[in-house]
Amino acid sequence: MSNKEKTSNALIRTLKSLLFPFLAIILSIFVAVFFVMWAKGYSITQYFTALGTLFKIIWKGSFATKRNALNTLVFVTPLIFTGVANAIAFKCGLFNIGVEGQFIVGMGSAALVGLIPGLSPVIHIPLIIIVGIIAGGIWGGIPGYLKAKFGTNEVINTIMMNFIGMYLVNWIILRTRFGVKATSSTPIIQKSAQLLKFSKISNANISLIIAIFVAIFIYWLLWKTTVGYEIRSVGINPYGSEYGGINISKNIILAMVLSGAIAGMGGATHISGVLHQAQDMMAFPNFGFDGIAVALLAKNNPIGCIPAAVLFGALNSSSKVLQLNGIPKEIVALIQAVIIIFVATDYIVEYFKNRKKKGAMING
Repeated sequence: MSNKEKTSNALIRTLKSLLFPFLAIILSIFVAVFFVMWAKGYSITQYFTALGTLFKIIWKGSFATKRNALNTLVFVTPLIFTGVANAIAFKCGLFNIGVEGQFIVGMGSAALVGLIPGLSPVIHIPLIIIVGIIAGGIWGGIPGYLKAKFGTNEVINTIMMNFIGMYLVNWIILRTRFGVKATSSTPIIQKSAQLLKFSKISNANISLIIAIFVAIFIYWLLWKTTVGYEIRSVGINPYGSEYGGINISKNIILAMVLSGAIAGMGGATHISGVLHQAQDMMAFPNFGFDGIAVALLAKNNPIGCIPAAVLFGALNSSSKVLQLNGIPKEIVALIQAVIIIFVATDYIVEYFKNRKKKGAMING
């Protein structure tokens, strides 16, 4: 096969992989418009009017002004981190529901390290990020180890680790000397621990650049290195990989540690760049759970997580503006849900295709 044919085939495969995510977005908007019609009292003949209204409001709430665009980037940044974190686990055939908890322990550890006085920003900011990576990596590595060594279900373990992580951080805030009782939060971190902002009018900061570099690096790791090849191989066919000499247990643990480390980094940069303190959480921040949708829409491609995060970030950013215009903010969750359902059908179709091929090979 010539290089030209290889390039052509690669392009065709890429376009096919983008088809389902694109159709998922179109279908979700098609369904959402009916709810806009119901909320605004439009008749069925005003479908395209409702469609225009939806697009106009989402654009107004997310990118129409400099302030709104920067505020949208505040939502986008953690979604890139959590999307990439979920993508790594998916590539190894794992379902890391615990990205939420790993993100939270990254936040908690950053909030504590950020209180250390007398450090230079050159030392303090990398220290916060490293501690977030370590905390998230440990939190992801625990269920990874249990899965690899004892065969326990990573979904159940990571769900439980989410709650343990949230309540652990809450305990530190509410029951230790690190918390300010009157505010149910930790003190504001040192100036030396705060990431540089793009503008004074928003909390958008250079963690966005860090997130993009992380996505590119993980893409390189997964597709251009032996380590990434082994992780992907275990995800595609663990038994065939083991027959080929690949250590399944090692790669399961590695994938979960990497996934947790990136989620923890996202939590650390969220504290360092946006919140500047850890606050008592009554519920999950949901960046980890939304990251699942980001990874699915991106077809587990780390670079694809960037535009997917922009889409979900824009939807989340515009939810308040939708509500102010008489449209329920829950329409954002509806759009996200339809996207997930439709993208998931692609995986189901692929599963039955592969099963049919295996059956044909056995019968043949």
